[in-house]
Amino acid sequence: MATEVILRQYVEHLGNRGEVVKVADGYARNFLLPRKLALRVTEENKKQIERERAKAEAQENDERAAAQALAAALAAADISIARRVGEHNTLYGSVTTGDITEALSARQITVDRRKIVLAEPLKTIGEHVVTIKLHRDVPATLTVKIVPAQAAG
Repeated sequence: MATEVILRQYVEHLGNRGEVVKVADGYARNFLLPRKLALRVTEENKKQIERERAKAEAQENDERAAAQALAAALAAADISIARRVGEHNTLYGSVTTGDITEALSARQITVDRRKIVLAEPLKTIGEHVVTIKLHRDVPATLTVKIVPAQAAG
């Protein structure tokens, strides 16, 4: 059985704010409605969504503009991360999203580590292009250089 709901905000793989979508009863009852991501389709709820829409569009535009500014800052950022290496320039360990976030924080750029997209941690020396999902409409790329750390001696 399917239930129609009105989305209160963007839900990945489902739709945007204000759209009326059909979903399984359990998905609506157990996920969308308790998390206040959607409302059941009624005339009153449709009016409420219309009232929220103007406010939401302004907020969406502000978030998109902030994400674009951050994307420009990330494109200009030059991140180098030093790691200990073995005999044949192989890394001891790897570089993770947390390491990239720390390197960005040192340059006063704040990015949530969950927005950094890495298929797997970086395990080789050199330049790596990393994708960051700042906003659903604004992806950013960052070049991360992994360099050998100088031995303290």
